[in-house]
Amino acid sequence: MDLRLTFNTNPKNYDELRPTYVSKMFDDIIEYSSLDKEMVALEIGIGTGQASLPFLKRGCHLTAVELGTDLAEFSRKKFKMYENINIINDDFEHIDLTEKSYDLIYSATAFHWIPIKLGVPKVKRLLKSGGVFAWLSNHPCPSKEHLEIHNALQRVYHKYGEYFGNNALHDIKSIDDINEVKLMDRKNIFDTYDFENIVYQSYQSTRTFNADEYCKLLCTYSGHINLPEEIKSSFLKDIRDAIFSLGDELIINDTILLVMGRIS
Repeated sequence: MDLRLTFNTNPKNYDELRPTYVSKMFDDIIEYSSLDKEMVALEIGIGTGQASLPFLKRGCHLTAVELGTDLAEFSRKKFKMYENINIINDDFEHIDLTEKSYDLIYSATAFHWIPIKLGVPKVKRLLKSGGVFAWLSNHPCPSKEHLEIHNALQRVYHKYGEYFGNNALHDIKSIDDINEVKLMDRKNIFDTYDFENIVYQSYQSTRTFNADEYCKLLCTYSGHINLPEEIKSSFLKDIRDAIFSLGDELIINDTILLVMGRIS
């Protein structure tokens, strides 16, 4: 199964549990791009619209491309009161869009699914002269204050390591370094493809879950959705037991990475 399609299995759960993004980040994108109601934006991978509302409220015309049929339909219903949105159920890699048509193109925790050598040149072709590309993504991690829970979860992931590989939890002490490397890697991609006035920064937010809520959240991630049912049931029980035994509260720190650039 194409892992990109796993998100399509439960749009309601995805919409309820996946994080939105901090308002300061949206303010920064809107200010950088000078976005207004006369402009046209493109969202790559709308999902259930966690990153769409601030742009819709700005009044610009928003076209959103979404591979998942059920996700696309969910977002159509969610934003049915807005006349300035058009959601297309298609694959960004293959969809035929008019070149030099968009003032802003952005992607929220979705662009990593697209090969860089295909995705970035296509973004550049679609942007108007002076247009902006904003690549943003959320990277959650148990808080350092909950190191005991993190270690317990780490042991569960190691137990099921053959099913997760590189998707297992990282050492909590190295998360900041990993995110910094990701940010700089993306900045370098923008450099490589000759974007101008590149801006790169990170934002922080926090969420709190009990054991059952966290297990529901895990079931919105591709590597977890795709587990064999018997393994998934056993894995989630172990995760739930680990959190519940240590107080039934898990604080997640979200690091949101943003890189923006403009074409000439």
